[in-house]
Amino acid sequence: MKPLVSAFNAYTCIVISVFAIVILSAIGSMFASGHHTMMGSTEDPKDGGKVAAAVFGAVIVYAIFLLFCSSQAFLHARQHRSGEIALR
Repeated sequence: MKPLVSAFNAYTCIVISVFAIVILSAIGSMFASGHHTMMGSTEDPKDGGKVAAAVFGAVIVYAIFLLFCSSQAFLHARQHRSGEIALR
């Protein structure tokens, strides 16, 4: 099976996805618990649970990106080990 994206793009996507999962999980957990930094102002949303659900939905999307990019990086590593000649 051949990779669909380049190795650079696959590894970049892995780094960005992991960073987004960590940051969005922290933000979502603060909304879910009603933390005062997220829910304390008059301009903040009234229902933190709905916002947390949307943020955790984004975490799931980034987790899918992470799985795809990890599989692409694995295919690049396997292709490199097999000794194929890359024409660039």
